[in-house]
Amino acid sequence: MMEDNIGVPCQDIDLSCVLADMARAIVDHPEKVSVAENETEEGILLTLSVDEGDMGMVIGKHGKIARAIRTVMKAAAKIADKKITVDIQ
Repeated sequence: MMEDNIGVPCQDIDLSCVLADMARAIVDHPEKVSVAENETEEGILLTLSVDEGDMGMVIGKHGKIARAIRTVMKAAAKIADKKITVDIQ
């Protein structure tokens, strides 16, 4: 019988790795994807950098992909019991 772990925070999620993996999956130049992590008063600031030619893929039409990336990252951060902000450059 498996134990139910719903509601138990998982502290060992590497949020910058999750963000980088998502970005690498949608760009043409995955080797140019980088994520910088900085501690702020509000929580963690993750800055995603991609190749200039890939920026449109990461932003998406009317910012839909960027919004989806931020939503997934906020969900991952909630599981890790952290607060994050994602900045795309």
